[in-house]
Amino acid sequence: MRPFEKPPLTIEQQLLLLKDRGLNIYDEQKASRFLEVVSLFRLSPYMRPFQHGGNPDHRFRDGATLNQVVTSYRFDRELRALVMDAIERVEVAVRACITNVMAPGYNDAHWYLDKANFKDRYNHQRLIDDLQHKLDSERHHFGRESENIRRSHASPQAKAQRIESRKRDNYFRFYGQTYDTPILPPIWAALEELSFSALSRLYQGIARDNDRKRIASRFRLPQEVLGSWLHTLTFVRNCCAHHARLWNRELAIPPKLPREKAWNWPQILLGQPRPERRLFVVVLMLAHLMRYVSPDSQWQDRLKKLLEKYPGVPLAPMGFIEEWGAHPVWAAG
Repeated sequence: MRPFEKPPLTIEQQLLLLKDRGLNIYDEQKASRFLEVVSLFRLSPYMRPFQHGGNPDHRFRDGATLNQVVTSYRFDRELRALVMDAIERVEVAVRACITNVMAPGYNDAHWYLDKANFKDRYNHQRLIDDLQHKLDSERHHFGRESENIRRSHASPQAKAQRIESRKRDNYFRFYGQTYDTPILPPIWAALEELSFSALSRLYQGIARDNDRKRIASRFRLPQEVLGSWLHTLTFVRNCCAHHARLWNRELAIPPKLPREKAWNWPQILLGQPRPERRLFVVVLMLAHLMRYVSPDSQWQDRLKKLLEKYPGVPLAPMGFIEEWGAHPVWAAG
């Protein structure tokens, strides 16, 4: 441990630092404008592939330019949007599939209220507490809004209409003002309030293997693979939502893969990032899932066009293998 001693730098000082490290900057005025809206700290991870590995002074390789770094950043921004689009579709589909399997299967719209339907290690009370907090919060806000409307100078009819409209702003609010039992809304409403992380935990927490298998079969996956993928996609989604880097991101825990031969990796060159720990495996996962979730989205074509739009961005930091377009999982689309 040591004290932090790095001084804050002006934009002019930041440009001088980059040039001292060997980065070629051809238009300093344009570079200054860029650093005014994108911090050097945010940009620094995109510089690593253009620097000498392990160099404590962060020296750049010969010929490295700021334009290369900025191009990688812009590519990553568009990549996040495309990946987020696919994850959103998958997330919505998983919510629907859990509802469609579990509620009719148990003939109970509130099956999730029974702790016995979940594994012992699943934090069922946390689920109930989070949903109850949402219900209580909506009840509180509705009460305040209704009181403000009643104090207004509108006609009684207008007040009643506005209060009714506020009540229907979201289903949790409507449920709390309409029903007194069960304590929480039905599963199809409850799932819409869960984060993707909570949704992932709920799926993996379902007690019966057969229930998880029936849900996973909708995506043509083994149940343990779907559970692993949801965990990985939660991490990736959070990166996208917080505008964090995807391009050369390493997955701390690689997702489980189906045992089919199509998912086997070819021999990897020495020094090349492992594809199962980089974005390439996520690309294959999303290509597979989109095939069953949104086959008309042309997601694979859109990703291919994005890569063609930025031919100078190296694919190796994302774990793309040679002849990646011929990979059986990708080619199946």
